[in-house]
Amino acid sequence: MADAEARQATAAAVAAVRDLSLSRGAAARVGRAALAGLPGFTSGDAPASAVLTAAAPDRRAVYDRRAHAGLRSLGIPLPHSRGRYSRYIDVIDRLLAAAPDPVRTWTPRETDTALSCLPSLSPAPPSA
Repeated sequence: MADAEARQATAAAVAAVRDLSLSRGAAARVGRAALAGLPGFTSGDAPASAVLTAAAPDRRAVYDRRAHAGLRSLGIPLPHSRGRYSRYIDVIDRLLAAAPDPVRTWTPRETDTALSCLPSLSPAPPSA
């Protein structure tokens, strides 16, 4: 891929996730789509979410297997289908809206960090 093409795609992704006129979920969808044509970003959301979070840490969250496991431990399903990253951001927004103070004021990035810790905080299953 030509350097100019990669720069154009990343510039579009950065602009999208920083666009305050878009909801965080919509911005995630547009930003993720902008990165989809880049080598290494065609499938899976973890690398793309890291790039998008670096571009707008106050509006983005990293999605990885640990965050996914944290959601699962809370009983929140997140299917592995197209559009998962924007649905993940929407879930984080709902969690924050329902959270008590001071959690309600956390950034999405702080929330994904907490989600990543949840599975390790779960008690071990009883031994047989």
